[in-house]
Amino acid sequence: MHGAWGDPRSWLIAGIIAGGAVVLSLIAHRIVFWLAARLARRKDARLSHSFVQRAQRPALFIFPLMALVSALPAAPLPPDVRVVLQRVLGLGVIAAVGWTVVLLVELLSDVIYFRYAIDIADNLTARRIRTQTQVLNRVAVVAVILLTVAIMLMTFPSVRHIGISLLASAGLAGLVVGMAARSTLASLIAGIQIALTQPIRLDDALVVEGEWGWVEEIGMTYVVIRIWDWRRLVVPLTYFIEKPFANWTRTSSELMGTVMIYTDYSVRIEEVRQELRRLLDASNLWNGKVWSLQVTDATERTIQLRALMSAGDSSRLWDLRCYVREGLIRFIESKYPESLPRARESNSVSLKNGELASERSFSTSTPQRSGARP
Repeated sequence: MHGAWGDPRSWLIAGIIAGGAVVLSLIAHRIVFWLAARLARRKDARLSHSFVQRAQRPALFIFPLMALVSALPAAPLPPDVRVVLQRVLGLGVIAAVGWTVVLLVELLSDVIYFRYAIDIADNLTARRIRTQTQVLNRVAVVAVILLTVAIMLMTFPSVRHIGISLLASAGLAGLVVGMAARSTLASLIAGIQIALTQPIRLDDALVVEGEWGWVEEIGMTYVVIRIWDWRRLVVPLTYFIEKPFANWTRTSSELMGTVMIYTDYSVRIEEVRQELRRLLDASNLWNGKVWSLQVTDATERTIQLRALMSAGDSSRLWDLRCYVREGLIRFIESKYPESLPRARESNSVSLKNGELASERSFSTSTPQRSGARP
């Protein structure tokens, strides 16, 4: 006897068909990605590795879904159940299409990332293109997700009518939503503006809020700055549109730095200049473009020597400055120790003079006391 859900044999046959379709799709998924991974390892292709890594999980949803869509017409199901399953599978197909579009956007971004590497000395163009790609990639992903959800909701007649009624009264609703999401919209617009005008880029050296570091990540609403001591400074995107900041690598990754040395007037400046050039020639941190040694200040006690040098990036410049500072101090200390600043010894000299003066006064007063004795 048939129940309210129809013939049990029909359900059994439909279950066998659906289960067989899912099992076959999972077997096909395993074979396809096994071959893809094997091919990627054989060719050592980064794009193939990226495809396998990004597409394997979405395919676990897409393969069985397509198998069920193909097997549904052959399943002997009641009309009401068939309509419900068609609606559910239709929503799954829309989600699968959106997921596929997101996957293609991610793969396109990977192609650009692989082509423009930033682990080179002159990486200004690569950082510019990578910054645009990262920001636009996230905007595109958010837009695809919103569009996919909207299409899925519009498949329901009741939701469609609600949407039409909301559009009819969109004046006040739009104002309320706009005020509530003002900060989010401002961050989104700031992200698009940064992607186009690029006041900052990935791996730029910045000074923000008194902290010096590199741009590590540009998100939808924030920027992560990796500070030199490995801390992370999270700054809203709108900060870089509304407030001033220092970008050391805006036009080029190459930088110039200085080292200040204070010496006595008796130092031989030309020999110190030659030692600076020798230190730079012996180091692979110097890019060979800029160097000089100048007397930039003179006081009643010391003179100030400024050593100027250039390097390929901020990290190399920091190490080069430390290396040159240590080398010049070591040179002056070994060759001209008398030319080092003597501010610390002035107190000891005055103290010795004072002790000497007191000894002299004591020696001169002693005979007077002894002479006064009877």
